[in-house]
Amino acid sequence: MTGETSVSLCRPLSIRGRTLKNRLVISPMCQHAAEDGFVTDWHIVHYGKFVLGGAALILTESTAVAEDSRVGIDDLGIWKDEHIPGMKRLADFAHGNGALMGVQLAHSGRKAFSEPLWEGGNAMRPEEIERYGIPWRRVGPSAIAASPEWSVPTSLSVEQIQEIREQHVSAARRADAANMDVLELHYGHGYLVASFLSPKANVRSDAYGGSLENRMRIAIEIAKGVREVWPAEKPLFVRLSCVDGTVDGWSLNDTLVLAGRLKDVGVDVIDCSSGGLSEETRRSNVPRGFGFQVPFARCVREEADILTQAVGLITTPEQAEEIVASGSADLVAIGREALRNPYWPAEAERQLTGGEEYRAWPVRHRAWLDKREPVMRRLMDEARGTSQNEGNEGGQ
Repeated sequence: MTGETSVSLCRPLSIRGRTLKNRLVISPMCQHAAEDGFVTDWHIVHYGKFVLGGAALILTESTAVAEDSRVGIDDLGIWKDEHIPGMKRLADFAHGNGALMGVQLAHSGRKAFSEPLWEGGNAMRPEEIERYGIPWRRVGPSAIAASPEWSVPTSLSVEQIQEIREQHVSAARRADAANMDVLELHYGHGYLVASFLSPKANVRSDAYGGSLENRMRIAIEIAKGVREVWPAEKPLFVRLSCVDGTVDGWSLNDTLVLAGRLKDVGVDVIDCSSGGLSEETRRSNVPRGFGFQVPFARCVREEADILTQAVGLITTPEQAEEIVASGSADLVAIGREALRNPYWPAEAERQLTGGEEYRAWPVRHRAWLDKREPVMRRLMDEARGTSQNEGNEGGQ
């Protein structure tokens, strides 16, 4: 999507030293297709589709900063240097086709190791994980399980918290070596940092618990450490559950405070999600509807004065355009709609601009589609004419 346009969704956006060609981002979506954290052919094709489909930025699935921090056994990882070449292959393909590539760094904490969604998505039992013969642990701020189906996590010591901070910093260095353009820190959905933020999961009495300032400490320390090694010309995103969905838990007002602090240490974009802390959030505390998280993005954008990314049941080009044009968010992230149609971003431009050419498609595809288009228009005109004539005859 290039050139001047009055369509807000199609306008470029520069953040630090990177320019997104439009405002559409592909959200992280766990694939459970890696082998010991390594990129496989599945990822090459999976992410490659979105690159060709016209999105400006593609974010990897939740990518583990440590071997025992994976959401699922087969998640992508970036905890060792050997992971770099596979990740670089993804970035290089994106760059060769006009897109940016980013990696979402994550530590799943007390929600480590769950089944793939198609196998139930439930917490794996300790004996199941041990069969894989890998080191593992579920950890959190306090010895409070995410729900009855999860084992009770080990409460982290201050030294272990610092170790996890360094794991994120090392992962950021590897992401840079892999030629990634954007880092996103996953601070939502009940994973490690989100559990520290919430008073429902964090009942510590040291410097990492109790007051809001203390509960935010790990989030700020990780972001600060990552920003120090992540190149100044590359953007840093943070995904937050703007509300965790629990009663008296993490609130939108808390998010506004944290967003301001994260901005101070060099975070550029808040990716506004919600929920995920515990079983309680699967109920109606965060009602789902089209664009149900967009108000969070608008509030954070206005009150914390930081770029935001909206996500959650955004399904049509008109809806996405309204989000950006109205100032509710600077970026729109889609996930499942892109699974339905990887060319959703390219088609969105075509629909919104009323264009007949397929200029947002890769040239190897565009040439064939443009060649066919006059024939398609003629056939459609003839079909409409036939239908109209039949209608007139029926009225005589």
